[in-house]
Amino acid sequence: MRRILCLAAVLMSFASSLSAQQKPLRAVMNIELQVLDPHSTTATVTRAFGYMVYDTLIAMDSKGVFHPQMLESWKVDDDRLRWTFTLRPGLAWHDGAPVTAEDCVASLRRWAKIDGFGKQLMSATKDLRVVDARSFTLELSRPFAFVIEAIGKPNAIVPFMMPARMAANEPSKPNVEVMGSGPFTFRRDEWRPGDKAIFRRNAAYKPRSEPADGLAGGKVVHFDSIELVSMPDPATKVAALQTGGIDYLEVLPIDYVALLRKDPNISVVRLPAIAQITGGLSINNIQPPFNDVRIRRAAQIALDQQEIMVGLGLPDDMYLPFCQSIFLCGGPYATEVGVERLRKPSAEKARALLKEAGYKNERVVLLHSTDSALINPITLVVIEQLRRAGFNLDVVSSDYSSQAQRRLLKAPVEQGGWSLMPVVWSGYDMINPLSHYTTAYSCGGSYPGWNCDPEMPALVSRFEVEADPKKRLALAEEMQIRVLDQAPQMFLGQFSAPNAYRSNLKGVLHNGLHVFWNVRREGS
Repeated sequence: MRRILCLAAVLMSFASSLSAQQKPLRAVMNIELQVLDPHSTTATVTRAFGYMVYDTLIAMDSKGVFHPQMLESWKVDDDRLRWTFTLRPGLAWHDGAPVTAEDCVASLRRWAKIDGFGKQLMSATKDLRVVDARSFTLELSRPFAFVIEAIGKPNAIVPFMMPARMAANEPSKPNVEVMGSGPFTFRRDEWRPGDKAIFRRNAAYKPRSEPADGLAGGKVVHFDSIELVSMPDPATKVAALQTGGIDYLEVLPIDYVALLRKDPNISVVRLPAIAQITGGLSINNIQPPFNDVRIRRAAQIALDQQEIMVGLGLPDDMYLPFCQSIFLCGGPYATEVGVERLRKPSAEKARALLKEAGYKNERVVLLHSTDSALINPITLVVIEQLRRAGFNLDVVSSDYSSQAQRRLLKAPVEQGGWSLMPVVWSGYDMINPLSHYTTAYSCGGSYPGWNCDPEMPALVSRFEVEADPKKRLALAEEMQIRVLDQAPQMFLGQFSAPNAYRSNLKGVLHNGLHVFWNVRREGS
């Protein structure tokens, strides 16, 4: 009898667990999903979409180590100029067609047209060709020390693999078709913008055998479906999290962090340094008045990072009081070189610089993303600081997606262009000079703001072939000195975005990119 009761208890527990996983995991992202082509935008929500639907050849673990993902293996010749990559057997697109080396070569070529790191890799590539259905080779024309780091980069823009027919389209024209090989499938006909996006478990996906770690390892999916729910009102989304109406918030509205830290039913996460965020001010370098470096320097000295971080409203342990290292404080290339003059921001100094530069009260169009829980409070403080310094701001308030589209325009402000846009950059985007927006993209013409320091490409080229870690750091310091002097973009502070989820979710990967494999729900 006791044995029967024990068996019944086990079965009830199993049924409860099964029921918990059959109920969709419901998540609310910081920005609503709008763009479905991860090669065509740096939006973090599209990157999260990409990691669910697509897959990568190589992936980085939580310690920054790179591992094969779609690949079975790679090998490199002794001279390190010829690399051979072999796919895992049995990989398939969501329509059942096999993933081939031809698909991967085409995907890498498409990604490299728009990504700064990819452009650096391709500039050093002599040949990229298919060997057979599962293998391809990359032959370098000159030394390049970061082949694996480029192909495995988790930062925007991620080299996701897609079928060759999709990779044939220019990344400047986002793909309409969605066809990945990742652990989740996505059907456009089920997508209701403004309401929710539904992802289904890909039953045909074959996870790696290694445990999930960071973005590497086995992508084991425990839920039949994931729903990304549109819920813009802060109070509504917090109430839904507290009552179990949703399971996961990419960004907990900051006003509620202290309250929910006390709730045993909610887990509020402080992310490790590599997964933290940097507030940034994207600047249009090609249109007046910020085509003048003196005007950019005036804005730079007007911005008080401490005031901006306090204005964000996070607890003291979730932000750094000062970080002007352009390469992510806590990262391998973090440095204090060149930051001293920025420790004492001053509206008075900024006004003096504006006068010296001959600023004539020209209109400055600042794009304010009101729907972002992180960008909105940062922007409010930035607006006050720039006005205090004497800038004639014309603030345009709208949702992030609309602002991101406007930021692509190179036209003058009189013709619908823009001057400034506060943004947030993932730490992954800031950690390496070969993927950083102010270094890798300098003079490349693809990142909005279009900064170009003529000395930067040569520094980046020297960095990409340097194998000595000390010499790499010295080059990174040279780059930082140039960036802080030329002020092509501004750095507004480093912090941990307050991610929150129901405490009955287990196996959540705290990597800052919000993936939903490895996650399971305990109980009903």
